[in-house]
Amino acid sequence: MDGGRAEADVFTVGFFLIPDFSMMAFAAALEPLRSANRIKQSTLYRWRLFSRDGERVLASNGIGFDVHGGIEEHAQVDMMLVCAGYNPESYDDKRVFAWLRRLSRSGVKVGALSTGAYILGRAGLLDGKRCTVHWEHVASLAERFPAAMTTSGIYVIDGNVLTCSGGIAALDMMLSVIAGQQGRALANGVAENFIHPRIREHDDRQRMELQTRLGISHPRLLTTIIRMESAIEEPLDMNELADAVELSPRQLERLFRRYLKTTPHGYYVKLRLERGRRLLTQTSASILDVAMACGFVSASHFTKCYRRIFGRTPTDERKSVLAAGT
Repeated sequence: MDGGRAEADVFTVGFFLIPDFSMMAFAAALEPLRSANRIKQSTLYRWRLFSRDGERVLASNGIGFDVHGGIEEHAQVDMMLVCAGYNPESYDDKRVFAWLRRLSRSGVKVGALSTGAYILGRAGLLDGKRCTVHWEHVASLAERFPAAMTTSGIYVIDGNVLTCSGGIAALDMMLSVIAGQQGRALANGVAENFIHPRIREHDDRQRMELQTRLGISHPRLLTTIIRMESAIEEPLDMNELADAVELSPRQLERLFRRYLKTTPHGYYVKLRLERGRRLLTQTSASILDVAMACGFVSASHFTKCYRRIFGRTPTDERKSVLAAGT
């Protein structure tokens, strides 16, 4: 490694670790920096780990990480990435939010891996910015931060703000950063080093194709499910769904029973309830508002259906999330 490289030419990335952060996304963002250094045999990148108080932090898998410092220390970094976990909505630390704002004002690029976008949003750093988050949280992030322009891409780099949907998407985001700073050839070399055959574009899909996800290939059935997924708040009736694929309601029901072992109505209700479950656990919206957002006419009907599918009421669901965050 070339130790004679000028310090000013080394790009330093900070990782702010929040307890129960995702280790997959963290590693996928950090390892490309190490690999770039190895390939070039030069210190192009350095990294430093931070926690709120400078103390050791546990990832969601229970593995602990020592850090280089806390938020009170002067973070000499060019970029700071917030690494969060599965319950970012409950994170409320005004000192951390103020620290992130100070970093941004000083010219540091600020970013987030997966649900770390919530922390950037709470700090006011997503206002007027395009951003993304894990697909399970896209709807709630958009509702919680209406001044942000939430997308469903795998990563977004909007000026000095970077966000990614988590997991392996962090690798694609950092490969984009490396390509912009050091050239596409090095980014391709890093990708190949990790057996990553293609550097995905920022607007690539987060989720598997529906055909792969469900293990079915019947075109009319897939078209019907896509229409269901796009009409949650104002559900379509069975006649509309059947007409759209030129089938009778009875024929459509036979398709669902054959391939998915349920009825179109049953599948649609569960789809809407799953959206409701995400809103319950990721937002502070009232149960009535969640019910309406999922196409139910009343909170009582929503509660009845929810208990039948998930074995607990929406109130119990929310209480369990709050208890887990304490």
